[in-house]
Amino acid sequence: MITATRRTGPGRFDAILGHARGLLPRASDYRELPRSWRADLMAGATVGIVALPLALAFGVSSGMTAEQGLITAIVAGVLAAVFGGSHVQVSGPTGAMVVVLTPIVATYGAGAVGAVTILAGALVLLAGVLRLGRTVALIPWPVIEGFTLGIACTIFLQQVPMVASARHAAPGELSTNAAVAAAQSLLHADPSYLLWSLGAVAVVAASMIACSRLHPSLPGSLIGIVLVTIASVVAGAPLAPIGAIPATLPAPALPLLDPAMLGVLVPAAATVAALAAIESLLSARVAAGISDTGSPAPDRELVGQGVASIGAALFGGMPATGAIARTSVNVRAGARTRLASIVHALVLLGVVLAATGPVGRIPLAALAGVLFVTACRMVQIATVRAIVRSTRADALIFAVTALITVSFDLVVAVVIGVVLAATAALRSLSRSTGVTLEPITAEPAVPGDDEILAVRFDGPLFFASAERVFETVMGVGPVTVVILRMSRLEQVDATGAQILSEIVRGLERRGVTVLIKGVRAAHRELFDQVGVLGALRDRRHLFEGFEDALLHARSHVRRAREHGP
Repeated sequence: MITATRRTGPGRFDAILGHARGLLPRASDYRELPRSWRADLMAGATVGIVALPLALAFGVSSGMTAEQGLITAIVAGVLAAVFGGSHVQVSGPTGAMVVVLTPIVATYGAGAVGAVTILAGALVLLAGVLRLGRTVALIPWPVIEGFTLGIACTIFLQQVPMVASARHAAPGELSTNAAVAAAQSLLHADPSYLLWSLGAVAVVAASMIACSRLHPSLPGSLIGIVLVTIASVVAGAPLAPIGAIPATLPAPALPLLDPAMLGVLVPAAATVAALAAIESLLSARVAAGISDTGSPAPDRELVGQGVASIGAALFGGMPATGAIARTSVNVRAGARTRLASIVHALVLLGVVLAATGPVGRIPLAALAGVLFVTACRMVQIATVRAIVRSTRADALIFAVTALITVSFDLVVAVVIGVVLAATAALRSLSRSTGVTLEPITAEPAVPGDDEILAVRFDGPLFFASAERVFETVMGVGPVTVVILRMSRLEQVDATGAQILSEIVRGLERRGVTVLIKGVRAAHRELFDQVGVLGALRDRRHLFEGFEDALLHARSHVRRAREHGP
């Protein structure tokens, strides 16, 4: 025992140390930099231009400010690039996070976001340390797509109040549900202002659509925003602007953490953390699928995103996640290393330092136009059609996940979607468990064979199918011997083994002799521990081949006939 401890201890310590090292930045992250630095610089500049309107829009749409959206994109963009697990992932504020933050701001105020971001970042970082990075692989495809559709619908609806009125709604004036709030804002909309806003939205949307068709690298959102801003200033439009943006980053400081509020904010932080982890891991997985820069390290990605959110909160920002759209642009622009993501953040920093005046004059309606189009692009019609046409269960899971995401809560929607998917999978798997009652029909017929019944098991036997198996076998008619054929029995859990032992005991209590044939070596230990083999009347009633079991059954029937009941 002492020797085993000495051998195991260092090995376990080495594994822990290796895991810790795998979570930290290393020189090999930039191995390709001497060959790819030009492409990385260009890709970073391209993503920075694309990310600018999104960062502004997500900051405003979340109930925070455009400045906070920019701060998050800058700080989180650098930290996630350095500490994250993907070479080409671009992080910052995202539409999914806006969906979660909006009700938090409406309920607790903008001041609570800093504390929520710190807590959420710590939870995400802890998840990486605890090796929970691969759990995203457990989320089924219909759940992911339903989640995405729900987020897209919510983002779209959240822009309606921004378009309907120049006045920001007072706390509690609009519902925290995006659909209800959109309806409320339209009922009280100023028709003349709404006309101007819709015009701005139309210009931005047309620019984004036209530029994407002309050339994928054209920043349609930025072009549309510039056009709307110039037109608004020249025409003296009444469109509400972003407002003044400071020309420097604020000094880092801890957010106000009110101990009395921490207990209330923990559930909100857990929701933010769960969303940040899911979205970042999904984005990293997408990036790995469209680039050849290597597989992401999921645990390190969580650590990096946790560090990024904590860092953003110290500068007054909001939670950050990996952004699928910006990551895709980064890959298509030729990014090979983390330098591209860092450059994207530096481009945004340059905007803060040199162009806050023009940025502050951008109409909010133009940002709403960017998010309207972004939300629509999140939904792939071909994907929706494929899921709906796949199976009824998957179509239902997809629809329920999307509906709950829009009407209730994102993380709850994912949990319910996964539970529904697991239930459907268990139901399908339980149906694959076969129990066949086989009368003995040997040629030539042997007297007494009608008193022998073989029961063949096929497939897995586990808790979901155990009750059906029990009812089927226990419903056999009056026989003298039952042979349980188990050579085709696959996976067996404790519940399945327990049901088998109950079947043996139940039949024996009815005076039916039970023989077991073909127990696999992998099942023998479980059957011994649960009592399947111990329930037999005699250990000699265990056989390897069916012919031996049948001979014994016939001899048993013959003796029973000779000696009577």
